[in-house]
Amino acid sequence: MPVIAIVGAGPGLGYEIARAFGAKGFTVALLARSAEKLDALAAKLEGEGIEAAGFTADITRPETIAAAFTQIKDRFGRIDVLEFSPADATLGAAGVLDVTPENLQPQFDFYLGAIAAVKQVAPDMITAKDGTILITTGGGSIDPVPFLANINVAAAGLRNWTLNLHNELKAHGVYVAHLAITAWIGAGHPDAEPDVIARNYIELYQTRTEPEHHHIALDQ
Repeated sequence: MPVIAIVGAGPGLGYEIARAFGAKGFTVALLARSAEKLDALAAKLEGEGIEAAGFTADITRPETIAAAFTQIKDRFGRIDVLEFSPADATLGAAGVLDVTPENLQPQFDFYLGAIAAVKQVAPDMITAKDGTILITTGGGSIDPVPFLANINVAAAGLRNWTLNLHNELKAHGVYVAHLAITAWIGAGHPDAEPDVIARNYIELYQTRTEPEHHHIALDQ
């Protein structure tokens, strides 16, 4: 069975991405900091007939990411899809005139977890000449929002790196895409529901053409 690793798995979007890929026959590896929450998510997916397991990792600590991916590959084999979509509400936002090194660096540290995760799967994908890497940021990486300025700076950097990665790896048969989400997920807009957003990931995985998709679900 193909394997998807979801970095930053939680009960909202991460769970729905797991369900969407699980319905396509994927085994699901869930990565996050809390073993208790991961076990609950895995049990819920198993109850739906989807093989799943949790692996603890802190995306601001690359050594924990490396250890988690070693465990995943030991248990399930090669990873076919990597999906990165963590969120941390404890990292504060700063307005455009209030950005400082102190409130910007934690945002960079957070998104650097994507680079650490990619390094765990890219060599195997290049060797196999197959694989998919899907990196998620907020929509401010494309269309900046002044009150989220420090987040936007870091997210835009990750977006730039992901698009570069798309260009670098496509010659090796590896598909990379950036998905930006402009939505308050689960806040009531019908297109902002996690299961609706999760469909974007399946579509990108199946079509394997566009380097980027911007999902917008805001009331005008």
